[in-house]
Amino acid sequence: MDRKKVVLLVTLITLIGLWFAFDLSQYFTLEQAKAQQLALQDTIAEKPFLSSLVYFAVYILVTALSLPGAAIMTLLGAALFGFWWSLLLISFASTIGATLAFLFSRFILRDWVQAKFGNRIAPINAGIEKDGPFYLFTLRLIPVFPFFLVNLLMGLTPISTRMFYLVSQLGMLAGTAVYINAGTQLGEIESLSGIISAPVLMSLALLGLFPLIAKFIMNIITQRRVYANWKRPEKFDQNMVVIGAGAGGLVSSYIAAAVKAEVTLIERHKMGGDCLNTGCVPSKAIIRAAHTMAEISRAHEFGITTDKPQVNFEKVMSRIHNVIDKIEPHDSVERYSSLGVNCISGEAQILSPWEVEVNGQRITTRNIVIATGARPLVPGISGLQDVNYLTSDSIWSLKVQPKKLLVLGGGPIGCELAQSFSRLGSDVTLVEMAEQLLIREDTDASLLVKESMHKDGVDIKLNHKATRFESITAEDGTRIQRAYLEYNGKEVIVEFDAVMLALGRVANVQGFGLEELGITTTQRGTVDVNDYLQTKYPNIYAVGDVAGPFQLTHAAAHQAWYAAVNGLFGQFKKFKADYSVLPAATYTAPEVARVGINEKEAENLNIEFDVTRYGIDDLDRAITDGEDYGFVKVITPKGKDKILGVTIVGNNASELLAEFTLAMRHGLGLNKILGTIHPYPTMSEANKYTAGVWKQANAPQALLAWVKKYHAGMRNDKSQKITQPTAPNTQAKLEEEQR
Repeated sequence: MDRKKVVLLVTLITLIGLWFAFDLSQYFTLEQAKAQQLALQDTIAEKPFLSSLVYFAVYILVTALSLPGAAIMTLLGAALFGFWWSLLLISFASTIGATLAFLFSRFILRDWVQAKFGNRIAPINAGIEKDGPFYLFTLRLIPVFPFFLVNLLMGLTPISTRMFYLVSQLGMLAGTAVYINAGTQLGEIESLSGIISAPVLMSLALLGLFPLIAKFIMNIITQRRVYANWKRPEKFDQNMVVIGAGAGGLVSSYIAAAVKAEVTLIERHKMGGDCLNTGCVPSKAIIRAAHTMAEISRAHEFGITTDKPQVNFEKVMSRIHNVIDKIEPHDSVERYSSLGVNCISGEAQILSPWEVEVNGQRITTRNIVIATGARPLVPGISGLQDVNYLTSDSIWSLKVQPKKLLVLGGGPIGCELAQSFSRLGSDVTLVEMAEQLLIREDTDASLLVKESMHKDGVDIKLNHKATRFESITAEDGTRIQRAYLEYNGKEVIVEFDAVMLALGRVANVQGFGLEELGITTTQRGTVDVNDYLQTKYPNIYAVGDVAGPFQLTHAAAHQAWYAAVNGLFGQFKKFKADYSVLPAATYTAPEVARVGINEKEAENLNIEFDVTRYGIDDLDRAITDGEDYGFVKVITPKGKDKILGVTIVGNNASELLAEFTLAMRHGLGLNKILGTIHPYPTMSEANKYTAGVWKQANAPQALLAWVKKYHAGMRNDKSQKITQPTAPNTQAKLEEEQR
C-alpha cells in the first residue's frame, strides 16, 4: 500500500477513534435535542446560515466516516430546521458524505480487492457494469443493507463516481423525506400525551411501512423494465407450459395438473428424459448385473463352489432395456395425459415471455418452466473424432462388450461405469486429472472406493491428462486406438477398443429461444436463476440440470415443486428453493452417500466442528454379510449433537442415509437417533452406534464423577442392612430359641 493510502487510512481511523473515545454520539440524540431545543432554536433563529452550515458539515462528516447516528441526525435536523429546509440540507449532505465514503473505499481498497479476488467477483463486476445504477437505486430505495455498507462496497465496483452520486441523490430522496416527516412530528412533542397524537402515530407507521411500499414499487418498476419490449397477451391458453419431460419437467407438470391448472408439457425426444433412458435407470441396471457377477466370484467365501461364471453381454444389455421398458409407463404420455397434462411431442420455441410455439402451434401461457436438462461434455481433444468414443448417452447402444475400455473422468458416472464394466470382464483403465477420485468427497471416502475398484481390476491413473488420440490400421488390418496421456511431464500411452467420456455434463440452453429473450447464463453454462428459480423474466423458471447447481434427479424434482408453486401462486406467496438438506449417492461398491457438509467443506467454512466416526467393520450385520468395511462419519458443531452433515461409505450406504436426512430436515440431533430402537441385526444399527460414539465423547464428565462417588458411598453405607427372606418353619424355630 502506497504512502498516500496509508496516510488517508490512518487519518480516517484516528477520526473514527476520536468519535468513540469522546463518545460524541451522545450529543446527537433526540433527547439531547429536546433538552436544548429552545436554546438551539434561538441560535438557529439568530444565525440560520451558520447553524445550517455547521449541521451540514457535521452530517457529511458522520456519513463520510461511516459513523453510527445518521438516522438520529436526520430526525434531529427535522426537529430543528423543519421539513423543507432539513430535506434540502440532508438530501445533499447525505449524498456528499456517501460519495466521500465511496471514494475512500475505492482509493484504499479497490485495487487490493480486485487483485486478490478478481476471479471470484468477476460476475459481480459484470453485473455492476451492466445494471449497476439500477442495483444501486434499488438498494437506496429499499435499504436491504446498512447505509454505510452500500457506500463502502460500491466503492470496490466499476460504477463511476458521477453515476454513484446521481443515483444516490435520487434514490435516497424518498426515504429521507419519510424520516424527516417523522422527525418534524417528534420535534413537536411537548408532553407524554403528544406521543399518541395522530400525526406522530401516522409518521411512525409510514416509517415502518416505507420499505414495504418501496419494495412493491420497485417490483412494478422491475417488471415494466424487463417486459418493456414485449406485448402481453390479453388472455392465456395455459397457466403453465413446461419444456422438457425429464424429472424436473414431469414433476412441474404433475403439480400444476394436481392443482387443476391448465398445463402443457413439451418433449422433443423421449418422456422420462436422461434419468429413465440414459442415466439413473440403465446405470443402476448394469450395476446390478456387475454386482451379481462380483457376488458369484466371492461364493467360495461362503462355502459355495461354482463353475466359472460367464457374462453374456448381449443379454446384460437386453435386460437393461427391458428394465427401461418396464419403468417407462410411469413417465409415459398416457399416464400424464390421464393426470390432466397436455403432452406434446415436438421442438419448443419460446417466442416471448408468454408465448411458446411447437409444431406450428402458438400457445400463450402465464408461466414457462424450462427443464431441458443437459448432455455429456465432449471435449475438443485432438483426434477424439477419429476413435470410437462413447458417452453416458450412447454407451447403452453397445452390442459387443469392449475388451479394453478407457474411461476419462473419475466422478460418480466414471467410477460407477468403470467398476461395472471391469466386474463384467472388460480390461478397464480410468484416467482422472485430479489427485483423487470423487474429488468433492472426503479423502478417506475416496480412498475406500479407489481400493475397491483396484481389487475389481480397474487400472486407475490419477493426475493424468489426455492430450490426444489416434486411430491407426496395423499391417494385419486390425484397428489400433491409442490415448496419449500427460503425467508429470512424461507421456503415457494407453490402447483401447472404446473410450468412455465421463467429464461432466453441459446444460441445454440453446436452440429454443433463450438467446432471443436475453436470458443469461452463469459461468458454468446453466440458466441464471434467483432463489425462487426465476430467470430474468419473473414468469419464466428453470429447474434441473439446465439450472443447476446440482445434477441430480431428486434435486430436479425438488426444484420443480418450487417452480410450479411459485409460478401458479407466487402472487400470494413465493418460496425460496432450499438445498440445505439434499442427499446424494454414488453407487460404486462401496457406495458413498452424503447429506449436508462433509469434513472437507467444514474446514473450508472455518467453523468449529466435531467429527464422529464409526467403523462398519465393527457392525454385526455387516460381518455376517461379509460386507464389514466402510464407515459412518457425522459432522456436528463443537459440543452439540446438531447434525451438520453425514458421509457414509459402505454396502447400501444410500439406504442408511435416509435416517440422517430425515433427522436433519426436522432438526433432530444425534441424541434422538441414539434413543430410537433399531432392529437387530441390521445395517441401520450403524447410525445408532455412531450416535453412541458421539455420546461417549461428549459425556458429562463432572456429573459422572459425582455419580461414581454416589455409588461408592452406597456400597460403603453400613446402615443399609440386607436381609434375606426365611421359610416359615425356620422363622418359628428362631422365635422359639429367642424365648
